[in-house]
Amino acid sequence: MNSQPLNRHLAKAFVAATMLALGGSALGQAAWPDRPVKIVVPYAAGGTTDYAARQIAQKLTEQFGQSFYVENKAGGSGTIGTQYVAKAPPDGSILLANDTTYTMLPGQMAKLPWDHAADLLPVTTILQTPVVLVVPVASPFKTLQELLAFARKNPGKLNFGSGGAGSSTHLQAAVFDSEAKVEITHVPYKGAGEAMLGLVANQVDVLITATPTALAQVRGGKARALAVTGAKRLPAMPEVPTFAEAGLPSYTVANWFGLAAPRGTSAQVIEKLQQAVVQALADPALRERLAQQGAQPGGIATEAFAAQIREETRLWTAAARAAGIQPQ
Repeated sequence: MNSQPLNRHLAKAFVAATMLALGGSALGQAAWPDRPVKIVVPYAAGGTTDYAARQIAQKLTEQFGQSFYVENKAGGSGTIGTQYVAKAPPDGSILLANDTTYTMLPGQMAKLPWDHAADLLPVTTILQTPVVLVVPVASPFKTLQELLAFARKNPGKLNFGSGGAGSSTHLQAAVFDSEAKVEITHVPYKGAGEAMLGLVANQVDVLITATPTALAQVRGGKARALAVTGAKRLPAMPEVPTFAEAGLPSYTVANWFGLAAPRGTSAQVIEKLQQAVVQALADPALRERLAQQGAQPGGIATEAFAAQIREETRLWTAAARAAGIQPQ
């Protein structure tokens, strides 16, 4: 029996099967998203990370005709939800809504439950915001200087809320304490939204948070804003002075909110998602909604976002040390 025709037949079959497999893989990547996509917010609902995730989820659902939805996995200052995504299958079906806290955690935790540099891929930013210092509407403090004068005379008597130990609202308040030379007691919650509700309920005296978390309560007359970061006043709250105008020009922190994916997610999916976010943020109606919340649209390139995370991780680690915070 002549084996050459059989060998040629097997070779052709192998090539065909290989091409089909490669083609199927390429088609699978090109078809993403081919199933609903979950965006994990590692905090309770109501904060700015949650707000950013829901805004972009709505626009991505409209673009792709496939459901993008938000799931809140709160706890551990964002570490529980972040670890969940870091260990998730890298198939584009699960994403992380991260924020400035992500760059703060390495300076505050001796061992994170995921590899900060290796387990997650930055995609792009959704928005960035200044932060605002707010007090309950019943607070006796009408200006930042009044609050600082009391805090300096009464160390530890005032308290501030945060989205959890190690969160952006925690470290930003710690840096405020350091810059203002005051001592205000920390009260952690499971997210900035919950901390905001705690302030409205007079459980805490002060909260420093991203503007979208605070604006509704300020506009609703349930909280009073004393100062906002940035070089100039926000159009969304023109009556609120900047920290420089209020007498603390050295306080200049800000927040960003973005998307990340599990390590191993294909470059095609990352690129497609980044471009989709850029397209979504070009929508005039969305840009107007963000502006009304004191936020600016993001959409930076993936490489630029990765570089920003590396640099901010270095800076916030140094800030934590300067504020006397040691890894736990």
